[in-house]
Amino acid sequence: MFMRTVDNRWKVFSLLILLVSILLWSFLDMREEEAMLKSLVQPTSGLAERVATIMLSWHSLELLSLNKTQSLWAGYGNICELTARATTPAAARRMRDIYGDIGVSDEDGDETYALILKLISPPPRQAGTEDEGHLRKIMSYEVEQSFYSAIAPLLGRDLPMARCIAATQGSPGSDTPEGLTATIMTDLRLDYPVAGEKRAVLNETQAHAALDWLSEFHKRSWRMLPLPLQELLLPPLEEADRRRRGDTLGRSAWLNGGYTYLATRRKEYGSLAADSASEWSSALCKPLAPNGYSIAELVANFLTPRGRDHETLIHGDVKSENLFTTHSGLGVAFYDFQYVGLGLGVCDLAKLFTCSIPLDMLTDNDGLAELLMDNGERRLLERYHDNLLVGTSKVYEWDTFVRHWETALVDWLRFQASWGFWGNTEWLEARVRSILKDQGWRTWLDEQQSLIDQETGSLARN
Repeated sequence: MFMRTVDNRWKVFSLLILLVSILLWSFLDMREEEAMLKSLVQPTSGLAERVATIMLSWHSLELLSLNKTQSLWAGYGNICELTARATTPAAARRMRDIYGDIGVSDEDGDETYALILKLISPPPRQAGTEDEGHLRKIMSYEVEQSFYSAIAPLLGRDLPMARCIAATQGSPGSDTPEGLTATIMTDLRLDYPVAGEKRAVLNETQAHAALDWLSEFHKRSWRMLPLPLQELLLPPLEEADRRRRGDTLGRSAWLNGGYTYLATRRKEYGSLAADSASEWSSALCKPLAPNGYSIAELVANFLTPRGRDHETLIHGDVKSENLFTTHSGLGVAFYDFQYVGLGLGVCDLAKLFTCSIPLDMLTDNDGLAELLMDNGERRLLERYHDNLLVGTSKVYEWDTFVRHWETALVDWLRFQASWGFWGNTEWLEARVRSILKDQGWRTWLDEQQSLIDQETGSLARN
């Protein structure tokens, strides 16, 4: 009996040792596999050099040096500085003809160029685990590359922005590694050496220059419209579903510019609606009679692009971090066009005013719970509005523009309240409290909804 008990205990002990060994082996094997995957897909300097060399060769350019300067969000890739040289006189002439005087002659008389490589190589994911955030990022890089390749050249060389030298998109048969998205473009810092800081405010000169750039960008984009809607990207989950059905047309820009609109932020909106501690839960998310839709949903429905006369291409992520300026601050160049798409220009202004404009340029009455449009805010809007219309035949009445502006502020606050506040948040909240209490705005919003209902036959949920 004693021997049988010992034997049973030994069997149990042996099984435990075996189980622990299997678990340990599985863990180590998984870590090794993960490390191998990362080594294959993470953009190392060697991979970046290979990609840059191949892409430059398409235009008879030679890579001289490469330096990684920045990692992209969540390990999705890198940004690198390049120095390249034209290998033939014809290549040098082509660079001058297309991109202007961006070359510098070296001691041998060859022209060299300071360029930027944006290399996208997403971290590995198992099939079926592509969430909305991942899809949004991947598609945004497609949009940005398409913008630099196809849209930016149509806006005129005198509008300051980077120019595309080479792109993997639209290069069938190119021998760049599969699964990578790469764009080589001119380096803005040659003419605009001062970088905007993360979550920093601009000075007055820079703020005016940023407004002037945006008004010019929006004005020139008007000339390109209408765009073929079937070539514009739907919200990420809808676009992914469309592509699974074999429709891959969506590439050139987002149907709805930006990344904060309600159709792509339903999860965050649901969290805000359930947050009884937030004043904005009831103010923005409470269903209203007679149709049961909230203020946030009515606002989002109005802002959804439908081919209206005042819609244009918006940048979609306007902030100080996404621009360079001259030393004087009189000149500004924006970059990072991942979320360019259709929309009202005031949607770009809402983020700029909240996140990058000094508060004292907006109001002298900070700290108030409710705030009407103050003189500073009005002056900035008038500057933008005047510049937007000069030299065009467009009609954009001031009162209509202000209603659009107020609606964009409400929509921007909805995103901040559900995601997290930053910037001139007290000003933004005070302005939106005032807007929500304005019966004139509420009546106008209802009228806009009635027009939409007449066009569509029903209220489209965003």
